[in-house]
Amino acid sequence: MSDFNCTRCGRDEQRLPGPPLPTDLGNRIYDSICQTCWGEWLKHQTAIINHYSLNLLDPEARKMLTRETEAYLFGNKAENPG
Repeated sequence: MSDFNCTRCGRDEQRLPGPPLPTDLGNRIYDSICQTCWGEWLKHQTAIINHYSLNLLDPEARKMLTRETEAYLFGNKAENPG
């Protein structure tokens, strides 16, 4: 775990120990996002899951959460999930 420049917050922070997801998005997060920003996303993700009562077994719910992940961490426009 080394310090690197996070693309989200712009600070030199500690890198994640490895990709948080076994996907291309997980690799992108590992390459770009610090532990602090990832932790903030996890709290926000929990709020989204609870607010919309998402069933993550539903492929559409997972797609929506993936879009929200990208929007939160990389600044992409999220679609309105509701």
